[in-house]
Amino acid sequence: MVENLLSNSLVMVLIIFVVNIFYVSFLTIRMIFTLKGQRYWAALISVFEITVYIVGLGLVLENLDQIQNIIAYALGFGLGVIVGMKIEEKLALGYITVNVISSNPDIDFTKQLRDKGYGVTSWFAYGMEGDRLAMQILTPRKYELALYETIKEIDPKAFIVAYEPKQIRGGFWVKQVRKGRLKKNG
Repeated sequence: MVENLLSNSLVMVLIIFVVNIFYVSFLTIRMIFTLKGQRYWAALISVFEITVYIVGLGLVLENLDQIQNIIAYALGFGLGVIVGMKIEEKLALGYITVNVISSNPDIDFTKQLRDKGYGVTSWFAYGMEGDRLAMQILTPRKYELALYETIKEIDPKAFIVAYEPKQIRGGFWVKQVRKGRLKKNG
C-alpha cells in the first residue's frame, strides 16, 4: 500500500513538500529556542527536526532523477521558513525594550503606560527643537504590538526605537512580569 502511494509521483511530490515544511519549521523554532538560551526545548525539538529531515531527504535522494521531487523539496524549504517565522511570531518569546522620545514632555505619558502595567523609566531630555520626555519601556514580546498602539494613541508623533535585550537582571518589574501581572489590555 505504502509503496503504491510512493510510486505515484504527485503523492511523492506532496509528501516531500509537506515533510520539508515541517523540517524547516522545526529548524527555525529550534534555532530560536537556542538563541533564547532554552537548551532543553531546543534539544527536544531537534529530535523531531532531524527525524523529519532524514525522511524528507531520503525520499529525494532515492528519486534524484525526478526533478519535481527536487523542486518540491526546495519549495517546501522556502515555505517552511515562512511557517517557522509565523510560529515564532505567535510564540513571541522573550522581552523587548522600547525607547520612546515624546516631543511633548507635558503629556502624562509615564503614568498612562504604568497604569497599563508596563515598566517605564523616564527622564527629561533636550532635543534639537526643545524639551522632550525620554522613556525606556520593557515588555514581553507578546505585548509589543499593543505597546506600540498605546504609544501612538498617547503621542502620535513619538519617536520609537525597539530592540531585544540579551540579558535582563534585577528590577522589581521583571519579577512582576514573570508572575503574570502585566495587564492583558496593555
